[in-house]
Amino acid sequence: MTPEIEQAFAELRERYGAGSIVRVEQMLEAGRRDRHLLQRGAKWILPGISQRPWHDPYEHPEQAPVVHALEAAHPAIRDELAAAWSERRAAFSDYEHYLARQEDWQALYLYRRGALVRESAHVVPTAFKVLEEYAVDTGKICPLLESHFSTLLPGASIAPHHDLWNFSINLHLAVDIPEGCGITVAGETRNWEEGKCLLFDYSFEHEAWNRGTRPRTALLVDLWHPGTTIPERAALVALITGIRKLMGEE
Repeated sequence: MTPEIEQAFAELRERYGAGSIVRVEQMLEAGRRDRHLLQRGAKWILPGISQRPWHDPYEHPEQAPVVHALEAAHPAIRDELAAAWSERRAAFSDYEHYLARQEDWQALYLYRRGALVRESAHVVPTAFKVLEEYAVDTGKICPLLESHFSTLLPGASIAPHHDLWNFSINLHLAVDIPEGCGITVAGETRNWEEGKCLLFDYSFEHEAWNRGTRPRTALLVDLWHPGTTIPERAALVALITGIRKLMGEE
């Protein structure tokens, strides 16, 4: 670890107690195998977090208000998304996953690089307001990641892959879903239902596809995993931010 990360960890131990970030420290130990077989491709696995690929979107008290707010706002969110796709296509860009860039996977960002994308407030105001009020202002969003409208064009697919870690969890609001779309996580396939949310741990192998005749759009929000604590979240932000700076990514 860098001196900056070590200092941040020391300050957190001082503030919250010696054992407050022990799981983060264990995660960094060489040779640990605290992972499910289907998490083998993830880089970071925080030990002690429930190893479940799929979660009930309403089961976690911290995340449930975000789910309810997004689902209640779905009609307006869908209308504004349709208008943006039709009239303001320049607001969308090729999605840049850490593994690849896809032209047939378009994104409209609401939150990125630790901050709200203010330009999007004028394009999709309802989604922006809900995200800001229920996920950003409450600290439920993982600032290491993002929130965006994810649009898969007809015929597009996302190859099976693992995301980097298990300490955040991926929420999908199904905004506009044609027939012929699906998502598989850890071997279990589910379908989006318009106006409803899915919640899953994307450290497990997952893939998605659109075999329909029009674009498929979901609103994705990267939230903190409900199994993480406040000091752990602070330690993880310090750790990943420090690593990114070391690699020239910040």
